Amino acid sequence: MKSRTIRGGIVALSVALATVGLSACGGGTDSDGTTLRYWMWDSAQLPGYRQCASDFEAQNPDIHIQFEQYGWDDYWMQLTASMVAENAPDVFVNHTSRFGSYVSLGQLLDMTPYVEADKYDLTQFEDGLAGQWTSESGDARYGLPKDWDTVALFYNTQMLAEAGFTVDDVWNLEWNPADGGTYEKFLAHMTVDKNGVRGDEPGFDKSQIAVYGLGYNEAGSGYGQVQWAPYALSNGEWRWTDKNPWGRVFNYNDPAFQESIIWWRSLIEKGYMPSLAIASSGVGSLESLKSGAYASLVEGSWNLAGVATTTEIGLFNVFPTPIGPDGVRASVQNGLADSIWGGTEHPDEAWAWVSDMGTSACQDVIASKAVVFPAISSSSTIAAQAFEDLGYDADAFTVHISDGTGVTSPVVDRWAQVEAIMNPAMSSVMSFVTEPSSLTEANNQVNTVMSRDRDD
Repeated sequence: MKSRTIRGGIVALSVALATVGLSACGGGTDSDGTTLRYWMWDSAQLPGYRQCASDFEAQNPDIHIQFEQYGWDDYWMQLTASMVAENAPDVFVNHTSRFGSYVSLGQLLDMTPYVEADKYDLTQFEDGLAGQWTSESGDARYGLPKDWDTVALFYNTQMLAEAGFTVDDVWNLEWNPADGGTYEKFLAHMTVDKNGVRGDEPGFDKSQIAVYGLGYNEAGSGYGQVQWAPYALSNGEWRWTDKNPWGRVFNYNDPAFQESIIWWRSLIEKGYMPSLAIASSGVGSLESLKSGAYASLVEGSWNLAGVATTTEIGLFNVFPTPIGPDGVRASVQNGLADSIWGGTEHPDEAWAWVSDMGTSACQDVIASKAVVFPAISSSSTIAAQAFEDLGYDADAFTVHISDGTGVTSPVVDRWAQVEAIMNPAMSSVMSFVTEPSSLTEANNQVNTVMSRDRDD
């Protein structure tokens, strides 16, 4: 789909705003044309999207894109505050964990009339991405996919070689909740105490660890993307909710889920993984990997560029998540999207910008920067090659796309309330204050919240 221009004849649509009582704010219009405010949180992607904006403005001289970038936590605080103040950005990068609540609060513009009028091709995106950004009924669209991500094991290549493992070894690791399989044996051997004794050798002192075989950053709350999700999602058919998107019933009480957590927590007891207090001490997990405190770390593809640009080439690489008890590996497959605020007074221009970012012309630019995997399949292939050219094994991430083992992120309308329950519940379990069986009661609380005050 070629880049399109307003001046060239965008169909003007009278779209009713999806919000009630919102004043028409956002960007502005003056003698020089329309300024659209565009918000994002990932500074690494800014150069690529500035280039896309420059190309877009050249074809649409009456539209100017004004970028505003915030850090992750501040981003959502600022966005919520701007919506309350009825002065939100015209277009913003959206996340599946926040999407449901924005829909339920009526803060997003339905793009369906534009998609239909332009005959916009939603099939160009990787499977599953476009379907995450619709209403529960499926008849309204509130986001256009921009990229996708999966997770893999980041590892220190020097430590791997010293431990006697090959790339083929780590690509074929298997885990199970009974004894951890070859994956746990790998983590044990990669763990080294302060006397230089490995975790699988006689005399190993788990109270004095120099290098942990596996690092993490927090207990994972109710999502667990880079913590427990690769294990829980590969242990049978466990999923967060009864359906996705727009699930209503959570499954943290499932025996398969809880046995995955029991095994994951056991890595702390064995000394192969740090305590929660150490993991969440304020030293970032990537920093601990780079410093040599962790031999490996589950992380997302969005961090591959950061590792590539801040460390010596060849010192770190990635291998995929371990194969589970049923013979398949798993990863959360998340995807971001661009959404249009329901209160914008420039819906036509906002759609022009959003749809332009959803073209191969723009996404190929993003792909060439080797920062993320774009949502369009052909652009994603270009990104994979860009990562390979830097010396990183992009197949560790793309294998979940090619094998169909990526599990799309849950979309629910009360995720904040779910997290308010699951965050302390999982932290309590991983701190050994409570047992994993306590997650059954947490699940009961979650489902009570999910069912409360509904008409259906």
